[in-house]
Amino acid sequence: MVTAMVMAVAEGVVQAGDGGFFADTAGIMLILPFVAFALIMTVGKRLPYHGGEIAVAALAVNTVWATVLFVMNMTGGVLDQTTFEIGSIGSGLVFELGWVVDGLSIMMYFLVNFVGLVVFVYALGYMHGDRRLEWFFAAFSLFAGSMLVLVGAPNLIQLIIGWEGVGLASYFLIGFYWEDLDNVRAGNKAFLTNKVGDVGLILGAILVGVSLGTFDLAELGAAAAAHDEALGAVAVAGGLLLFFGAMGKSAQFPLHIWLPDAMAGPTPVSALMHAATMVTAGVYLMARVFPLFEYLAADTRQLMVVIGAITLLGIGLLALVVDDIKRVLAFSTVSQLGYMMTAVAAGGYTAGLFHLFTHAFFKALLFLGAGSVIHAVHSNNMSDMGGLRKEMPTTYWTFVVGSLALAGIFPLAGFWSKDEILATLGQEGYITVMWVAVAGAFVTAFYMARCIALTFHGTYKGHGHPHESPPIMTRPLVALAIPSALFGLLNIPGVSLPGIGSFTEWLAVREVVMGDHHAEAIDFGLAAIGLAAALAGLALGWLVYGKDAVTQMERDRFQVPLLYPLLRRKYYVDDLALGVVGATTGPLARFVNWTNNYVIDGVINIVGGAVKWLGGLVYNGLDQRGVDGVFNGLSAMTDGAGSVLRRWQTGRVQQYASAFVAGAIILVVLFVFVV
Repeated sequence: MVTAMVMAVAEGVVQAGDGGFFADTAGIMLILPFVAFALIMTVGKRLPYHGGEIAVAALAVNTVWATVLFVMNMTGGVLDQTTFEIGSIGSGLVFELGWVVDGLSIMMYFLVNFVGLVVFVYALGYMHGDRRLEWFFAAFSLFAGSMLVLVGAPNLIQLIIGWEGVGLASYFLIGFYWEDLDNVRAGNKAFLTNKVGDVGLILGAILVGVSLGTFDLAELGAAAAAHDEALGAVAVAGGLLLFFGAMGKSAQFPLHIWLPDAMAGPTPVSALMHAATMVTAGVYLMARVFPLFEYLAADTRQLMVVIGAITLLGIGLLALVVDDIKRVLAFSTVSQLGYMMTAVAAGGYTAGLFHLFTHAFFKALLFLGAGSVIHAVHSNNMSDMGGLRKEMPTTYWTFVVGSLALAGIFPLAGFWSKDEILATLGQEGYITVMWVAVAGAFVTAFYMARCIALTFHGTYKGHGHPHESPPIMTRPLVALAIPSALFGLLNIPGVSLPGIGSFTEWLAVREVVMGDHHAEAIDFGLAAIGLAAALAGLALGWLVYGKDAVTQMERDRFQVPLLYPLLRRKYYVDDLALGVVGATTGPLARFVNWTNNYVIDGVINIVGGAVKWLGGLVYNGLDQRGVDGVFNGLSAMTDGAGSVLRRWQTGRVQQYASAFVAGAIILVVLFVFVV
């Protein structure tokens, strides 16, 4: 079905078309990566790039499709939903598959496909000569395709299908180098931690869907806006359960523990996971069901804000003490997800999603830059780096752009999106949390200054001869550096770009009007505070780590007493989680083993013994001695009778004649003497 709608927004009425051909057939974007998966598994070994060219081609087509929709939404608005009924659940619930085309989904289609395409091209160079390339590109395509199924979902059922597909693909890719036990454990940790969160998502979907009588997300939003009584009765519980699911995927404290370990996978996987797939799924879910929290489950939002605030500052601090460059970026991602979740929970739907949008570009850039460095020095540890800016100028300068954007330095993209989050928190009355976010900006800038100094400045501390990566890896860095620098200009408060409007207007194209905070103008005072915090973090970070030393360990010896030892143990959250897992799985495993050996096996052995005895009785008693005995007896009797008769059937005529004469004599005697 195709719908064209007119949407009411705060400023008036926005005309939204149905998108025509590109919206009606947008489902092709959801299918193509799975087609690529099948083709790679079938013919990948015969191709020069082991199927990588198929994966790139699928994402290239998708990127063109998504870009057309993105431009159409910028210039006129696109609102469309296409669904196909697959079956019914119970008496009234209908199971449908399809795709949604609105401001939110179009933004995500563009991110997943564009960033995915750049990362896929980069992977052609980064993974060259690696093991199991066909499986890598097949699983990578599955990863992107599952995220698109999730993003395009018109209902909670399809969203869960995509959600679980993303989790499965990430399990394959995190543990890609399965020969190393640590990688296997990292994949298991990610998978199982997400399963904990998934329980909340599934229960929340069931609770909300059954209460409302439909799993359709548009109808859920409309019911929330209309303060539907049936939905209102379960809104708080359902909202909390859905948020718990989002905490798992988007790594909110304390379910963040899987994400740093997920760096075990190949670097292109880390880039796509942290930029446009997997970890953004939780924020996307909260944005998609935002009307539920805005109109009916507002009581849950304070808890969500608190968890987001703890995540953005507390987990960001962990990046100060790690040596692995990818783990620095991983903790940074968790922190930035905290910003997004805090903004959405506080009522800043647009602010949180604009930061998701800009963050995708500069975080993908930073991970690919880190991969370029790792490719050159064959180590993830910054203690083996230093002095690389001269040997790797393209990697260095693009990494600096990404770092400054992440730190929120004017006029790069991160400055505008973080500033909008600060403005939202202030406007909604979360003043304390706003200052926590400012502190988070300082910490972000500080650890990125450390990262740049230890990686690119000073003297090289590693082995071998580092060199710049090939063009197939550096050109994607440039392609991501451009939006990292410029895309913040798409949503300057109070500025509507001629002919295309602003990100806020594009995102507002939805069936249910969003009532979130929109800044009408730049708050120069608050923007200056956020920028000052970031500049102070950069300056202090350079002051502490800019000076070279004989060894990187000596150069990196700065620490804050009490705090840094606590950070190195990651607040003992991992220890607690592993302790709980060990305390439960050890005894549980022994109990299961005992139950298996003595209860289940005992019952099976008893039943087996009884069946064996019964079988022996039937075989030996009834079959052998009974049925077989009767037939064997009859056979013996028949055989004996045959043996006797055989003596009379000799075939000799003389014998027959003699017997005939003897019989006749006997008969004569009997008649004469007896009768």
